[in-house]
Amino acid sequence: MAGILLRRSKKSGLPPGTPVYVGEEEPLPAHISVISYDETSYEEKTVKNASEIIDDLRSPDITWVNVYGLNVQDIVEIGTHMGFHPLIQEDIVNTLQRPKVDEYEDHIFFVLKMITYNEESEEVEIEQVSIILGDRYIVSFQQRIRENKGIIRKMGADYLAYSLIDMVVDGYFTVLEKIGDRVEDIEDELVVNPRIETLHDIYNMKRKMIAIRKSVWPLREVISRLDKLGSRMFKENTGVYVRDVYDHTIQVIDAIETYRDLLSGMLDIYLSSISNKMNQIMQVLTIIGTIFIPLTFIAGIYGMNFQYMPELGWKMGYPTLLLIMITITMIMIAFFRRRKWL
Repeated sequence: MAGILLRRSKKSGLPPGTPVYVGEEEPLPAHISVISYDETSYEEKTVKNASEIIDDLRSPDITWVNVYGLNVQDIVEIGTHMGFHPLIQEDIVNTLQRPKVDEYEDHIFFVLKMITYNEESEEVEIEQVSIILGDRYIVSFQQRIRENKGIIRKMGADYLAYSLIDMVVDGYFTVLEKIGDRVEDIEDELVVNPRIETLHDIYNMKRKMIAIRKSVWPLREVISRLDKLGSRMFKENTGVYVRDVYDHTIQVIDAIETYRDLLSGMLDIYLSSISNKMNQIMQVLTIIGTIFIPLTFIAGIYGMNFQYMPELGWKMGYPTLLLIMITITMIMIAFFRRRKWL
């Protein structure tokens, strides 16, 4: 998982609008697929370069251009042929963008964060999704959705944009369910047997929640702005769905804050559990030491080896002294149990 603070030194000194890839993984060459549809027809194809997209964008059908890979040269070519502002091209290849929305003359550009949970590594993986919404077209980068049929075929590009946003937001709930299960497991470990590994798990989960919060929290503002832009890009009947996604986003944010509070509380519980465990150990050692104090006193007296000490010449002296020491030990143990110290 990416660190909280990430360097962007590659862009230092460059003028605004200069596309420079910023990310953890090496960018893949762009792979472009085009989906055109209306109520009665559906066509999907793969194109080799951006120049082949122009005719599709001029079609009266709804066109979805889906781009995989963020190779800078390919993104610049696509942006140039489609007339996208250089700042959009710059933001697409900068995978460290926070969710946002920018409004242009004939289209809007917004950035989302798609979050998935890797079952094998138990890590949260965050991927940037960039979407450009025009009057009858959508261009998306990195994200791919298939099998979107039914009502989507009857609606416009704005409803397709809503579907993409809704799918990303629904993915948050899946990730949070996985994290919730892990939080419960850590909570059980704290109650039964807190270990140093448990502390590491708590810190790892806190880092994951910070990364998720950083990716999700700005989304509320993005969807709110998209709703306000409804008069331009989103039709009135689609605005209802956008507001529904906004409600889902609020639920996700509430769940994130709840888990963050739980993890912070778990850290306090861990420290308290360790402290209580140490107190129990110290209590047992103190009781053992207290029991041996009188026994050590008696053994110390008879270890002085004076010639005329009492009972030195008595045949039953040694077993009698052992019996006295055992009796003292039993009395002290009974006293400690009565006081519930044992």
